[in-house]
Amino acid sequence: VRRDHVAPIYVINLLITDVLQFCCMIVRVAPNGKITEIFYSIYLSALFASVFFMVCISLERYLVIAHPLWYRFRRTIKTSVVLCVLVWVLSAVCGVIIFFSEDLNRYLDILYAILFLLPFPLLIFSLVGTLKALSASISVPSDEKRRIVGILVLVLLIYSLLFLPSIIYYLVLLYIYYDKTVFILSFTILRLSPLADTFLYVFMRKGFIDKLLASVCCCRMDSNDISSQSV
Repeated sequence: VRRDHVAPIYVINLLITDVLQFCCMIVRVAPNGKITEIFYSIYLSALFASVFFMVCISLERYLVIAHPLWYRFRRTIKTSVVLCVLVWVLSAVCGVIIFFSEDLNRYLDILYAILFLLPFPLLIFSLVGTLKALSASISVPSDEKRRIVGILVLVLLIYSLLFLPSIIYYLVLLYIYYDKTVFILSFTILRLSPLADTFLYVFMRKGFIDKLLASVCCCRMDSNDISSQSV
């Protein structure tokens, strides 16, 4: 943050959402009436915020590659802080609506499943746009490019593997065929998202990950060379 890097701001907020989810899951183990409902609302608010901050990280990494000059002059700490505040406010509003709308749970399930699904095209757009602009970008070092692509792929994988199953369940399976096992499995997978985010924190740091990504890229290049020579 001191060097005017806005990416750590989103990562720190994502870490806060993960801590909130862990705390709420611990409290919900012991049922306690209204307190359990309150912490469940807080948990869903943190879950919404985590998805939104994942989108912020993906779009920010996309701008670094696709529009580096525009991003260099337009990025400010103030803009990032305002965006984080908006994310928290929107997530808190969703949690409050859940808490005071127990009679509308059926419709809220569909609404919130749709809200969770909206970030999916943005994550795909960030990854595809970054891959297209990667070869044309000359202002970003190669190790930074590999790290950015790794972050975007990891964010999309976390969302696809952990969030999409519960979204599909609420939008499709819940009104066609209710299965308690599928319900428990989808939400058990969803509760693993704070653990999956730890890999994202590792990818954001320089060092071992750079060497790992470089070795993977070198192996791909070597395999391509061998296949071209054999042809």
